[in-house]
Amino acid sequence: MSEHDEQERTEQATPKRLDEARKRGDIPRSRDLSAAAVLLAAGIGLYYMGGYTGGALYNMMRTHLTITPEQAMSDGYMTTAIANASTQAAIGLLPLFGLVALAAMLAPLALGGWSFSTEALAPNFSRLSLGAGIGRMFSINAVIELCKSLAKFSVVAIVAVVVLKRDTNELLHLGNEPTATAIVHAFRMCGKAFIALTAGLLIIAAFDVPIQLWTYAKKLKMTREEIRQEMKESEGSPEVKGRIRTLQREMASRRMMQEVPKADVVVTNPTHFAVALRYDENKMRAPIVVAKGADAVAARIREIAAENNVTIFEAPPLARVLHRNVDIGGEIPQALYVAVAQVLTYVFQLRAAKKGLAMIPTPPDLDVAEAV
Repeated sequence: MSEHDEQERTEQATPKRLDEARKRGDIPRSRDLSAAAVLLAAGIGLYYMGGYTGGALYNMMRTHLTITPEQAMSDGYMTTAIANASTQAAIGLLPLFGLVALAAMLAPLALGGWSFSTEALAPNFSRLSLGAGIGRMFSINAVIELCKSLAKFSVVAIVAVVVLKRDTNELLHLGNEPTATAIVHAFRMCGKAFIALTAGLLIIAAFDVPIQLWTYAKKLKMTREEIRQEMKESEGSPEVKGRIRTLQREMASRRMMQEVPKADVVVTNPTHFAVALRYDENKMRAPIVVAKGADAVAARIREIAAENNVTIFEAPPLARVLHRNVDIGGEIPQALYVAVAQVLTYVFQLRAAKKGLAMIPTPPDLDVAEAV
């Protein structure tokens, strides 16, 4: 990564980038924190389970290292004895090993959580590059790791000296104790030493965890162009979304125009607005708006209505109110029942007059302002 590219990466990683990194097995890790957790578990296990483990190993050695001449000359005894001794040793060490294994599995949850990725198992031949290897040797991460290693060595050395100096008398008296007691005592001393060493490693981990989080966040930083590109990929480019919205409007408009021939009346402004109404007293509670539009759409509604002999009624206030307040497919509001009923009554009387069944009606004088 060039210095120029590094300077451009000023934006924090997006959730999508973090998720992709996790799928690749790229998550923050602190080896010092994991080592401290494992060492602490081992120390606690040795201190509190040392009696059980030490007793099991002592009994295993005493039982299986006591061999009679007849047993030594037997062809199959040694195989059986080794198998039995291994089983007994495994049973004795199982609680301690189980505790350490549990700590090794749970420690990563404190930083980054669990992650299983087959991509992380794939070989990375770029690491075989001599130039890349030299670059890593003289990178800031290499300096940080060197400082951490020196700090760990110093802390462990100081703690070890303090523990050995403090427990010198106990170590010297182990030879005077009975074997079984000495084994248990030695296990507990090791446990205390491990716990003391853990305290030192936790100090290192307290510095290492923020460094690992900072390094991880810095590595995944993005440029503004990368963020814009990601938004285009996840949400679609503005051009594509605009085209989709245009197609959706065209499809909705075509479906709406197909309903105009089924309307009973088209109420107009007369030129700016047009609202098509339909009413079936057997199926509908109130008249519904089957189509509406302004300007060019309104002109197209009037054109289709004329082609299909749908009555066009000029009522500017009613047309404006219906266009503004009622969605396509929605019922007219109760406040407009009277005005719309007058219009529909006029339309139905007009149809009857055209068939010679009634006289030509007079258009109603609507008072929409009072109705609304």
